[in-house]
Amino acid sequence: MELGVVGKPNVGKSTFYRAATLAQAEVASFPFTTIKPNLGVGYVSSPCPCAKFDLKCSPRNSLCRRGLRFTPVKIVDVAGIVPGAHRGRGLGNQFLDDLRQAHVLIHVIDVSGKTDENGEPTKNHDPLRDASFLSEEIDLWFAAIIKRNLDKIRNKVRQKTGSLAALLSEQLSGLGVSEDSVKASLKKLGVEGACDLTDQQIRKFASLIRSENKPIIVAANKIDLDEGNFKRLKQDVDAVAVCAEAELALREANQANLIEYVPGTSHFKLLDGLSDKQKEALDFVEKEVLDKHQSTGVQKILNKAVFQLLGYVTVYPVENEHKLCDSSGAVLPDSYLMPPNSTVLDLAYKIHTSIGENFGGAIDVASKKKVGKDHTLSEGDVIKIISAK
Repeated sequence: MELGVVGKPNVGKSTFYRAATLAQAEVASFPFTTIKPNLGVGYVSSPCPCAKFDLKCSPRNSLCRRGLRFTPVKIVDVAGIVPGAHRGRGLGNQFLDDLRQAHVLIHVIDVSGKTDENGEPTKNHDPLRDASFLSEEIDLWFAAIIKRNLDKIRNKVRQKTGSLAALLSEQLSGLGVSEDSVKASLKKLGVEGACDLTDQQIRKFASLIRSENKPIIVAANKIDLDEGNFKRLKQDVDAVAVCAEAELALREANQANLIEYVPGTSHFKLLDGLSDKQKEALDFVEKEVLDKHQSTGVQKILNKAVFQLLGYVTVYPVENEHKLCDSSGAVLPDSYLMPPNSTVLDLAYKIHTSIGENFGGAIDVASKKKVGKDHTLSEGDVIKIISAK
């Protein structure tokens, strides 16, 4: 699971990345500070079953804080994108290649309107313009990849040495696009039996493929400086109000044991050791961000990207269905993010290939019922895998 953090230069993209991962990334108020991609680990949060079963969990591959399970995801922060990136403008080609493995894109924009289309400081820029250009650039990138070997694809289809869907999926395999996804998009376009595509059809097909395989959600950053743009933005765009600087400050203060803060929540607790200046800054965060928007938005958009846009669920395999532990006694030790419509057999293979190969059934701990390999997983499921041997 990989989330791509994208956007124009100088909109707070790397600050968002640092807030989500607490990893170091160079931050400055000039374009193209990020040249090479930053890759770190962030977390998505969901209710931990420990509260439901009234147990004290002992996470191994994840974290649990105040009843919330934080499961790790990869986050990549790539070079800033500007209009014309698909033609190589700015650092466009590098930016696009760095996004090949991303499952979803978080588009960070400056909702205050203080950054122009090239990433330069300005006043009264309309962030609605920024919200649309990224999808257009990605669509054109997909279209360019499709056109790269289109003549060969056409010849093979005409010679009946391959279907259009199979050849297109092979061309797009480096972007994580499956043949089923290609077939579905060709069907939506009404050309599933075609031998060729026109330029207009390629553009529409690229847009369909991109929206399914790399959906985009907008992080309306610098919400503390907004003067009404977010309200307009929400009418047309799937966006979350974000203040990355506030989240970074809260996480760093929590890490330094100056406050108690759980990412995604609307409050924090002051501890000893804070200076007057630090208290003043935290007071600003509380009044201008948390009180007005109920969170900084960083954790909210990570969760929304994974659980709503991608439809993933968090599941918990255990070896002992009575004590909800593994062989060492660790309670609810691991959490796994599974794609929509995943089955218990998929979970078995996710844990280890040998467990999948020796699958003999499973037990849904909540219902205490034995389920078969085709049983579909739901959010928060606790599952015991039964070996056939």
